[in-house]
Amino acid sequence: MAGRIADADRARGALRRESWAEAYEELRTLDPAGMEPRDLEGLADAAWWLSRSDESVAARQRAYAGYTATGEDLRAAWCAGRLCMEHFFRGEAALAAGWLMRAQRLLRDQPERVQHGYLAATESTLALARGETGEAVAGAERATEIGLRFGDPDLVAMGIHLQGLGLIDAGRVAEGMALLDEAMTSVVAGELGTFFTGVVYCAVIAACLEVSDVGRLGEWNEAAGRWCDSLPADAPFPAICRVNRAEAASLRGAWPEAEAEATRAAREVRFNSRVAARAFYETGEIRRRVGNLAGAEEAFARAHELGLQPQPGLALLRLAQGKPDAALRALRVALADEPAGRPRRARLLAAQVEAALAAGDLDAAGQASRELDEIAGRLGTPALAAAAATAGGALRLAEGDLPAALECLRAACATWQELRLPYQTAQARTLYGTALGRAGSEEDALLELRAALAAFERLGAAGDAARTAALLGGEGLPRGLTAREAEVLRLVAAGRTNREVAAALVISEHTVARHVQNIFAKLDVSSRSAATAFAFEHGLA
Repeated sequence: MAGRIADADRARGALRRESWAEAYEELRTLDPAGMEPRDLEGLADAAWWLSRSDESVAARQRAYAGYTATGEDLRAAWCAGRLCMEHFFRGEAALAAGWLMRAQRLLRDQPERVQHGYLAATESTLALARGETGEAVAGAERATEIGLRFGDPDLVAMGIHLQGLGLIDAGRVAEGMALLDEAMTSVVAGELGTFFTGVVYCAVIAACLEVSDVGRLGEWNEAAGRWCDSLPADAPFPAICRVNRAEAASLRGAWPEAEAEATRAAREVRFNSRVAARAFYETGEIRRRVGNLAGAEEAFARAHELGLQPQPGLALLRLAQGKPDAALRALRVALADEPAGRPRRARLLAAQVEAALAAGDLDAAGQASRELDEIAGRLGTPALAAAAATAGGALRLAEGDLPAALECLRAACATWQELRLPYQTAQARTLYGTALGRAGSEEDALLELRAALAAFERLGAAGDAARTAALLGGEGLPRGLTAREAEVLRLVAAGRTNREVAAALVISEHTVARHVQNIFAKLDVSSRSAATAFAFEHGLA
């Protein structure tokens, strides 16, 4: 008996220190039949922090049963609430709903306590997932009020950040982001427990990505990264945050880093199908942009298997495969499922403009562009404004309204550059260069198109680079070089081998060798170094 007490005491000490691995090893050696409910709850916490989701659920269920057997309804309700959220994040909606009802029943006749606030926060989280914004905000406000009354900083931060998420979902982005900033001040001040610190960090970064608030994303993502690096390697939060970090790296143009983060996250968060699906989706987006269309198809299929609609990425993949009608049909279905006014709808609309223009459907493009303008104006983030300007400029270019196209695309280029988003900047510059060329500003057009091409090549966006080189179409190219030969020459001048050029352009090495021979003949040179010198002299590098 004394030995068991000593083992339990050591485990409790490890839990207080948040030494999860030590606590787990101590607790799992104890006889479950003789464990107190609080020790079973501690085992559940330790298993959760070690990403042992099944063991966490099993131990917490036993803790719940122990508390109900001894009439400790408040502790039992706490366990039921945690079980609700664990099943929710595992994608087990029916089990989550069942545990929520148990928590509600246990607290129904109790005087109001802090547990009622956590129950309200849980209800708010589930309401957000169902798209019931009003109910979510009301629950979050109640959680905040109870947290303030009982002096519980974790609950206050949970309530404030959930209210912020609800307001963002309702389209009141400025108010919502202000509340998220307020919740984050408690995080960075170290006022919250480790678990709730992670919840708020992950939610805020995800919200910044959702509304394309690139400025906030940079600030909070750096802080979240430092915090995640301080956690044990097996903890769930680093894996969950890794998906956010992958998307942030993708925005910066660090695509190899982004794919590595997303791939690792998909491997580490199998206990959470929602997060794993996001990781596969992000992998698909990166592969699509670098021209690995088969790999993108596979990643989007895995995201879909896990319950995520892989749009607009899959539709843009169809566009890259030369199937604009299929892309447009897929986006129409996705938009029909996405409520009006939500931030995510803006991404679908931007893709719909692109697909509709490729399909020659100017009416559909115009309708999508107008709705995107309305959302961008209401939400007010610079990235959404730039996306709307890019889409509007592309539409007006297709319609032949060159003055309006130039105005939109000039503004889009400036905003994307200020935000330091290289891929979006290069896309806008390609459109802007095309508009300048049609307006008769040939020299300015060449400057924009060459800048866009250089950016695509640095990023490794082979398909975009090829399309931009084709737009140059020999215009301004010396010695009779074709657009493809100029593209090969740029990569040769960058020090790429024939094999690397072939991989970047998705062509065979044999084809690259033939292009290099033709380039040497046209330039009257006999070496790659001489060809490189020519490229620099003529602004082709």
